[in-house]
Amino acid sequence: MTQRTSVWSGWISFATVMLTMIGAFNIVEGLAALMTGTISFIDEGLLVVVNLTVWGVLTLVSGALLIAVGLGLISRSEVARVAAVVLIALHALVQLSALAAFPVWSLLMIALDVVVLFALTVHWPDRVAEAQPAGPAVAAAPSTPASAGTPRPAA
Repeated sequence: MTQRTSVWSGWISFATVMLTMIGAFNIVEGLAALMTGTISFIDEGLLVVVNLTVWGVLTLVSGALLIAVGLGLISRSEVARVAAVVLIALHALVQLSALAAFPVWSLLMIALDVVVLFALTVHWPDRVAEAQPAGPAVAAAPSTPASAGTPRPAA
């Protein structure tokens, strides 16, 4: 049992470090978006101007949440673990939406998200079985339709 516990502890430590790093990456990405402000490019002969302020703020907030949940996993809290699974799944979906704009970065982040999800869910604590009522165990005799109406010979 000790070996299983130490392996579980290693996976959670790995998830903690990775969540903190992914959160830090998001904070850097958010700061870069806020510093850039707007970008403009030409797409099929049209000038496209994109304001990155909202994207930057959302990325900063998600980065801070990922770091907070990653640090909450240090205490092995179940609440932090569930929150981490939800946040990292949302992060993967957001990266999927950014796949066309940043294909390499998005695929790298999705891969990291999948590894972190595995680390968080590889050993979920077993549910405690509810206590069975104490008393004599009564085993029901199997009944078949053919033998239901025929009496058994006395031995």
